[in-house]
Amino acid sequence: MSSSIAREIGQLLIVSFPGVTIPRELRSLAREFQIGGVTLFSRNIEEPAQIVEMNGDIQTLAGELPLWVAVDQEGGRVARLKTPFTVWPPMAALGRCGDPELAARFARALAAELRAVGVTLDYAPVLDVHTNPKNPVIGDRALSDNVDTVAALGSVIVRELQHSGVAACGKHFPGHGDTSVDSHLDLPVVEHAPDRIRRVEAVPFKAAIAADVAFIMTAHMLVPTIDEERPATLSPTIVREILREELDFNGVILTDDLEMKAISERYTVADAAVQAIAAGCDGLLVACQSGSVEVQAATLEALVHAIEAGTLPRRRVEDALIRHRRAKERFLASPAAIGGSGRHPWRHVVGCDEHQQIAQEMGRFV
Repeated sequence: MSSSIAREIGQLLIVSFPGVTIPRELRSLAREFQIGGVTLFSRNIEEPAQIVEMNGDIQTLAGELPLWVAVDQEGGRVARLKTPFTVWPPMAALGRCGDPELAARFARALAAELRAVGVTLDYAPVLDVHTNPKNPVIGDRALSDNVDTVAALGSVIVRELQHSGVAACGKHFPGHGDTSVDSHLDLPVVEHAPDRIRRVEAVPFKAAIAADVAFIMTAHMLVPTIDEERPATLSPTIVREILREELDFNGVILTDDLEMKAISERYTVADAAVQAIAAGCDGLLVACQSGSVEVQAATLEALVHAIEAGTLPRRRVEDALIRHRRAKERFLASPAAIGGSGRHPWRHVVGCDEHQQIAQEMGRFV
């Protein structure tokens, strides 16, 4: 295997780390492999100026291509950026309102605040249809229990985030809305027939694909009517045959965090990573729970060994690398797109009056 492929394999990995400074070990890993990006969590965040400085430092890890700086900023209970950033109501508020223009204003405002501090990828919107009121993990994170509402508003959010320069990531394919188990804790099982999945759960993802969504994140859930053995993230039938081929998604397919117990209690993280890429995923979220550089390094080494052994086809890896490059060329082509400059005027954007007004309008529907 060429040394270039060995180095580039890091593009498939979006890492995380503990604390507010980049660990020495992660810097060393980035020198050996071209890391694809970093996900920020509450543990990494103190205040806007610190985020701007840290995100500039993150870009010093870049090789040929800039790094994604990603975050879960959905609104409601899943929001890593707190006050003084605008505190957005849960997305169910937009669904109850049903106004595409309000959804568009929200997405533009959200993107403006993310870009102001150097965040370039948002793991949003949630495209799950909330058909199970007892769902312990989705709830008001979903736009609605109505498939048409989720599809319509979700595609608006995708378009406006991306028109404003932030890559969107629809989640969680093939649909986490009718689960009764939190995949952070165990493996959910969805018993719906394939035609029901296509008629309900897949519809918002089809709309997002039509809106040219950059990323789609897989769900760690078992759909035995489609694949009896493998969770969706590791299933070639779900990832390659349905999402890539049937729904014709040409963007980046990203796993949810492979440390979540739905996966990690059944597979090692490294083995799951190899299986996920082989199944058709293009990117891996690894060690989001722990921020462990050791786990991230072991994952990259497992990918390299799998390619060398022929268990992970080189062509599959090259295809994934091409998709990452295209997405980065689309969103990270200029220094202004990457951000992270101390001169960036975040003070005029983060939590501004206009954004507070949008949040208040949404809050009427909570």
